[in-house]
Amino acid sequence: MAVTAADVKNLRDRTNLPMMDCKAALTEVGGDMEKAVDLLRKKFANATAKFAAREAAEGRIAVFIDPVKKVGAILEMRCETAPVVKSDAFVAMANDLVKHIAEKNPADVATLLTQEISAGKTVQDRISEVIGLIRENMKPERFKRVEGDMGEYIHHDGSVGVLLQVSGPGDKAVLRDISMHIAARSPLAALREEVPAELIAKETEIAKDQLANDAKNKNKPANIMEMILEGKLKTWFAENVLIDQLFVKDDSKTIAELFKGMGVSLKGFTRYRVGEK
Repeated sequence: MAVTAADVKNLRDRTNLPMMDCKAALTEVGGDMEKAVDLLRKKFANATAKFAAREAAEGRIAVFIDPVKKVGAILEMRCETAPVVKSDAFVAMANDLVKHIAEKNPADVATLLTQEISAGKTVQDRISEVIGLIRENMKPERFKRVEGDMGEYIHHDGSVGVLLQVSGPGDKAVLRDISMHIAARSPLAALREEVPAELIAKETEIAKDQLANDAKNKNKPANIMEMILEGKLKTWFAENVLIDQLFVKDDSKTIAELFKGMGVSLKGFTRYRVGEK
């Protein structure tokens, strides 16, 4: 059976692989489209190992929310070079994978790779197709899936993303602004009660040492010193805990006030920056 240009284009559209590879596969199987698809899947699944040893230090964050089913996910997808981060094929794959994670709830990355993402195709197959197209290592680094009401933000270059969990639908624009605030300010915790006790104890000791070493405090009574100490800790919380922070777009408001204005409460957030742990 003769291999036509239309056949090659059809196979290219189905696999996202280079035209020459598609033509060679069709020629090898005598023009049988399904056999060619299978051949390329096998070929590029094997080829993935060739790229797997190479460092994948670049990448992008993808976020997906289904407001009807009230599920969402955030994913860090890695690649080797900065230009690939912006490529249509890589962006589309990251978006496909994060949607799959929200819908199928894999336990971990290893499980994710083995799950079927479309008819007869696993997540690893989907990644291998793009590896074959772009010729560099790619892998899902980490992800988190959550349920309930959410907001989200992704920085324009995909380097930072946030998935925000709240107690009700809220205002989408405000939730996005708060998510953007989280991306910019990188709070240590959502709420004070989430801050480890040992960290609070450490900050308390540091504040006490600062007060003790300040000559201005030498003759101040204990109750005044206690008030100053409480003020220092309040300032630390306002710098490091989301609910206490001043809103980055309007420092006349706290994040707590934004939530109160929406009539919803903060449940938590996940902030990913490519390369961070």
